Amino acid sequence: MPKIRSAKKRLRQARARNALNRTQRAALRTAIKKVRAAATAADARAAYQAAERLLDRAARKNLIHRNVAARQKSRMQKTLKGKTA
Repeated sequence: MPKIRSAKKRLRQARARNALNRTQRAALRTAIKKVRAAATAADARAAYQAAERLLDRAARKNLIHRNVAARQKSRMQKTLKGKTA
């Protein structure tokens, strides 16, 4: 455990950020799973829009790398096309 006051503060900040990031990452994973699990094309499209918004926000906030966000959106688009066809 840190003894210096500034180190204690950094630990508190790191724990708070870690908790926030964990919840956001979990929400992101859930949104992506909903796109894959959607039964109808309309459900999939709605789920895709929500997931895309979360992916873009996560990439903007450096929660995930922007290329990861782009790759996941691309893969979801493929899934979406498969459901409409």
